[in-house]
Amino acid sequence: QVQLVESGGGLVQAGGSLRLSCAASGTVFYTDTMAWYRQAPGKQRELVTAITRGGNTNYVDSVKGRFTISRDNAKNTVYLQMNSLKPEDTAVYYCTARINNYRRTSDYWGQGTQVTVSS
Repeated sequence: QVQLVESGGGLVQAGGSLRLSCAASGTVFYTDTMAWYRQAPGKQRELVTAITRGGNTNYVDSVKGRFTISRDNAKNTVYLQMNSLKPEDTAVYYCTARINNYRRTSDYWGQGTQVTVSS
C-alpha cells in the first residue's frame, strides 16, 4: 500500500508564509512527477505546480514568484513553500504523485490540507 500524507496547512494573515509537505510511504520503488493541486469552495480543483523527478517545474500564473515547489527524492517527499499569501490562495491543497510500487505505476493523492489566508 502507498499513502501520501500532507502536513503544514493552517491559518495565516495575508502576506504571510506557509510550507506544505507531502511524504509518500509504504511500498515505494520510486516517485515520478509530483504536484500540488488546490480547490477553493465552489471552484474546480486546479493544478498549482508540478515537479519532475529531475527537478523541472511549472507553475500556474497566479502563484509565479510567490510559491516554490521542491522535492527530496531520497525521502519521497515534495514541499510547497508559499510566500506573500493572498486571501485568494485559500483552498484545500492536495498533493499527488506518480509512484512505482515495484509492480506498477499509479497516481496517488493525499487527503488534503486546509490553507486559509485572512485579509
